[in-house]
Amino acid sequence: MIYWVLKKIFLGPVLKVLFRPWTKGLDNLPVDGPAVLASNHLSFSDSIFMPLMVPRPVVFLAKSDYFTGRGIKGRLTAAFFKLTNQLPMDRSGGAASAGSLQTGVEVLNGGGLLGIYPEGTRSPDGRLYRGKVGVAKLVLTANVPVIPVAMIGTDKVQPIGRRIPTIRRLGVIFGEPMDFSRYQGMADDRFVQRSVTDEIMYELMRLSGQEYVDSYASTVKDKIAAEKTAKTAVKPTAAKDADSATGQDAATGKESANGKNASDAVRIEPPAGIVPGTVTIVGAAKDQPKAAPSPAPAAPQTPAGSAAEIPAKTTAQAPGTEDGGAQQ
Repeated sequence: MIYWVLKKIFLGPVLKVLFRPWTKGLDNLPVDGPAVLASNHLSFSDSIFMPLMVPRPVVFLAKSDYFTGRGIKGRLTAAFFKLTNQLPMDRSGGAASAGSLQTGVEVLNGGGLLGIYPEGTRSPDGRLYRGKVGVAKLVLTANVPVIPVAMIGTDKVQPIGRRIPTIRRLGVIFGEPMDFSRYQGMADDRFVQRSVTDEIMYELMRLSGQEYVDSYASTVKDKIAAEKTAKTAVKPTAAKDADSATGQDAATGKESANGKNASDAVRIEPPAGIVPGTVTIVGAAKDQPKAAPSPAPAAPQTPAGSAAEIPAKTTAQAPGTEDGGAQQ
């Protein structure tokens, strides 16, 4: 009851006026009977706009974290997901994930529409990532058709990390039903599960026009998170090494000597009593005055006309070589 009130009276009309979503292929949706709506996952708002454009109610398998939040925000989020026909999906694997898939099978056995994101999480960069085989298990177990759904532009409306959406137009494309009844009775075959999943992902790639990446989106997200953590850990160490090399204290910004602060440096005061401009000899005794320089001895006087007036050496020149050139 509350689902219909939100969709038809309160939330639905307002969202249609603000975001003006366009649709294509609505006639591919079954009027009644069960079906799986397998969609690409670009944004948190995918779970709002896709059910909004489907005439019938859609039950979504959403990650269980949305239902276990604490505080006012966590409780409001959990209430919103419950009121919008969404069920918790445990993605930890093993028996917990199998139980969540069984809940989806029950919805399909009851004749409802079940929405699921084969990628398992939102795309970190807008590309289409490898699908997980859970969607194939649902389809093969319940033996129902698959309606591929391509969300267009929701990553621009509300990218990852943004709480308040940007008002702009978006679109929803519903592809033709996909029939996998040829694999009936082979729900536990891993090769069949992978083949069905890849076929669904190929159709999503064709409808959305996204680039396909043959890796799980969760693996890529973990790698990105690990790289961010490594960069955060390296920055303080690099800053400390740089401060040590330049002799600068990162906390005070003061220059230091040999890694010490400038306040720890020793200041040498000049000796008292020294007149500015005085030359100081390093290693000279402090208390012993310098000896006065002795006068230079006087040059002996030579009588005029003595041999001392004659040049000490005379160089003979050859005839005809007055200019110092070679004789012709």
